[in-house]
Amino acid sequence: TGGRLCICGSYKHGSPFWFGHGAVKSSKRRKSVAPVLVRAEYSHPPVNCKPQAPVARDHIAKCEKPHLLGASVNGMLSLRLKTAILDRRPGLSDEAVSALNQKLDQLIAAVEKFAPLACPDADLALGEAFVWHPGPAGLQPVDRVNRVAMPLLKGIDQVRDILHENTLRFANGVAANNALLWGARGMGKSSLVKAVHASVNAARGGNQLKLVEIHREDIATLPVLLNLLRPKHEKIILFCDDLSFDSDDTSYKSLKAALDGGVEGRPANVIFYATSNRRHLMAREMIENERSTAINPAEAVEEKVSLSDRFGLWLGFHKCSQDEYLDMIEGYVAHYRLKYPASKLRAEALEWATTRGARSGRVAWQFVSDLAGRLGKSLD
Repeated sequence: TGGRLCICGSYKHGSPFWFGHGAVKSSKRRKSVAPVLVRAEYSHPPVNCKPQAPVARDHIAKCEKPHLLGASVNGMLSLRLKTAILDRRPGLSDEAVSALNQKLDQLIAAVEKFAPLACPDADLALGEAFVWHPGPAGLQPVDRVNRVAMPLLKGIDQVRDILHENTLRFANGVAANNALLWGARGMGKSSLVKAVHASVNAARGGNQLKLVEIHREDIATLPVLLNLLRPKHEKIILFCDDLSFDSDDTSYKSLKAALDGGVEGRPANVIFYATSNRRHLMAREMIENERSTAINPAEAVEEKVSLSDRFGLWLGFHKCSQDEYLDMIEGYVAHYRLKYPASKLRAEALEWATTRGARSGRVAWQFVSDLAGRLGKSLD
């Protein structure tokens, strides 16, 4: 029709709002058409309409500033938008009705983005590890967990024992702390979480302890996930790898409330483990900027670093020495039964680390993967 669809709504808090079609504007003439009503429910009333009685089938609410289709609709929709063509006056062509339906579909798609995420129930008996996908997908079981055996984790003996003890206490139903594993890259932070999970399950027999991974970009949906896990009988490690926040990211505030400080609090059957290269989960320049620009610098810094205080355990990972690096490689070679001269193994391992500019568990694993490939072996 070459026009634009105007919508408006009645102002009655706590009851459905009815939106009607106003007019179609043409380049040649202005023509009134039949009302097409759209039903929606608001969590609070829109601010652009005058108080009116509920809109009847042939009555259109009068707005001071009716919004055009495609613009944001004032008032957050609490339920999925439902549409119904309630009446059509004679003279409205099928082409016009089709065009209006198309515009209504666009409106529905835009408004549904503000609808609450579906929260499907999850059967934790389907596996020992799951990945959280917001929306209809929900918790997806992992067929095979990518993990390293506990004995192969070298150079982190102290933090390994602390995290294992904390996890074992949690699995046995006694008090335990959330844990933040921070420090040098490639030193086995995420590998330790997965290895401890497997070790505790093996020690207790069975798969009563579950591992659920939530991706960094889905942290805003953490309250939805916690509500899903709260009624479960299983003990659950909620794991987020490489957790950090940038200067324009405010989702850390919802994480703070979910972990500690909110009305509901963390569920008793859930513990939160996170890994990060940053001790306070935020870049240093963020904290420095707050200190230099805030009215009260001390309070601004406290607000930024208070997230890391939600973790009772801070486990630091530091760069390994040359001897520890070689021990990692020798452990991998022995575990996978790779036959290679010891003198050549040491020399090539050191050369590999030099070309990478670092020594770490990740670099050691990459060298062993390369060595196994040259020997025609698999590391499965």
